[in-house]
Amino acid sequence: MALHPYDLYDVRSLLSEEELAVQDTVARFTDERVLPIIGDCFDEGRFPSELIPEMAELGLLGSSLPEEYGCAGLNAVSYGLICQELERGDSGIRSFASVQSSLCMYPIFAYGTEDQRKRWLPDMAAGKVIGCFGLTEPQGGSDPANMKTNARKDGADWILNGAKMWITNGNVADIAIVWAQTDDGIQGFIVEKGFSGFSAQEIKHKMSLRASVTSALYLDDVRVPEENRLPNVKGLKGPLGCLTQARYGITWGPIGAAIACLDEALNYSKERILFGKPVASTQAVQLKLADMARRITSAQLLCVQLGRLKDAGKMQPTQVSLAKWNNCRMAIDIAREARDILGGAGITTEHCPIRHALNLESVITYEGTETVHQLVVGRELTGINAF
Repeated sequence: MALHPYDLYDVRSLLSEEELAVQDTVARFTDERVLPIIGDCFDEGRFPSELIPEMAELGLLGSSLPEEYGCAGLNAVSYGLICQELERGDSGIRSFASVQSSLCMYPIFAYGTEDQRKRWLPDMAAGKVIGCFGLTEPQGGSDPANMKTNARKDGADWILNGAKMWITNGNVADIAIVWAQTDDGIQGFIVEKGFSGFSAQEIKHKMSLRASVTSALYLDDVRVPEENRLPNVKGLKGPLGCLTQARYGITWGPIGAAIACLDEALNYSKERILFGKPVASTQAVQLKLADMARRITSAQLLCVQLGRLKDAGKMQPTQVSLAKWNNCRMAIDIAREARDILGGAGITTEHCPIRHALNLESVITYEGTETVHQLVVGRELTGINAF
């Protein structure tokens, strides 16, 4: 039997029936609802918010959180497959789900009170409340400890001042999980859209993640009640714990983008006739296609094992760094090679490689640049922090 070109090692045979069902369901959603519109959304710089209710109906928001909060209660591998299939459509769609699930719902679940969980999580799972995650600052970048946003106690409330940058979902969010310096270390706060002094400004002129909302957040003497503080964590381990959850999903997402690019390059090279024969019949193109398949296969196996480790409670942040570094690099290289195989046609958004290549410029940068993840692995090997 011929091997599947996008699953040479039959990775699907390693998945449970539930995991297969999740992947197939999200794949259909991507094929039927995302792919027909996403090229136009990218061209227009528009996030397709009309898809949010459908994503919620499928259980894609907060999918790994318990069913008692209106979530699907899926395992880590299933969440990874969700990210993979969504990013096969577009990184912006996966980014929306990642932020909602891992950066907003997860901290409320992990660091919040039971009242906060009951108040926010069911509506967030249903897509009725959208969240964003406020950690990165204009001067901070890869150094989140260099945080200027601050919160001071004022009676029963907190007063927040500062700014956050490169915030996915910022202008469509109903709440922001904002991290701020306090006299007792970094703490997290649920800042609601209507709070006086809180505003979001959408970032325009992007050449990447154009089908995603990216914003700057501004906090000018924003009064936040004590019941909106996340009480069960202090210090950088709070936001970094959220980032580990999100980075795990990001390790899977680029596999989907890479598969989409390989699919288009393979089909195009078979159809395009040059010098009297298909481009796919040349050694140069076959070498490129084979290398794409090799790298996708390696990434798939890496992620399945990472997911199994996560489900077993054994996953370490360094393992996530290794996978994000490997898989983002894999995907961006494949997108560029696929664009090259398509020739001049590859520069238009009628084909997906240039869109994925541009999006992956952000994915390889956010939530830890490639260099940061390389240094995390280097620190693990040597025991020396080179930051």
